[in-house]
Amino acid sequence: MSAATPSPIGDDDLVGRRVLLVDDDPTVAEVASSYLRATGFVVEEAADGFAALHAADRFAPDLIVLDRMLPGIDGLEVFRRLRERVATPVILLTALGSEDDRIAGLEAGADDYLAKPFSPRELVLRVRSVLRRSIDEFTPESVLEVGGFRLDPSARIATRDGVELQLTVREFDLFEFLLKHPNQVFSRDDLLRTVWGWTYGDLSTVTVHVRRLREKIERDPRSPALLTTVWGVGYRFTIGGAQDAVV
Repeated sequence: MSAATPSPIGDDDLVGRRVLLVDDDPTVAEVASSYLRATGFVVEEAADGFAALHAADRFAPDLIVLDRMLPGIDGLEVFRRLRERVATPVILLTALGSEDDRIAGLEAGADDYLAKPFSPRELVLRVRSVLRRSIDEFTPESVLEVGGFRLDPSARIATRDGVELQLTVREFDLFEFLLKHPNQVFSRDDLLRTVWGWTYGDLSTVTVHVRRLREKIERDPRSPALLTTVWGVGYRFTIGGAQDAVV
């Protein structure tokens, strides 16, 4: 983990946002928290799973940076318990090269992940990106209504036939993008760049989120009719399928 000179956030509505940093490595925690504070965030630290759950209740963070491996309670178990109580965005910290850890975190519903060792600058960028997507925008966006789906970007609410879909931040962003671009094929690289805002990264991130989104919008996720795979190319959301499929 390397440090550099912190720079201001540059987004007035992100200054003062609360970040809970959960990591049992004191060096990582010190550098990361110092860097986040220097760029305008209010940071609370926790060094184990039990402390993390307590701090989440007391501190009411806008975002949680959560280490996968923790003493007391495993990071994924902490994440699951948090998800039962709040919808706070979570960035999961994983061991370098451990694809299983990353996949497990994404499948559990984490909004992003960062592999150790990481640059504090990259951590700040990831925190800003997730927060930016999780807060309401000042300029209202048009409501999207397609094949029984209704998505309100300003309120961050998506429904199917009047029933709200329980989407994570990234699932919502992915679904919004697909609804705005029906019947078009996008590669995983395209989606990583446009939805996540990354110029590079693990493409399995897209794969996992597509699978999770299918579980929430498809009648049979194993045989999708809405969000289909175009083999060798990418994914396509089909409006015609949306008209006929039911949850």
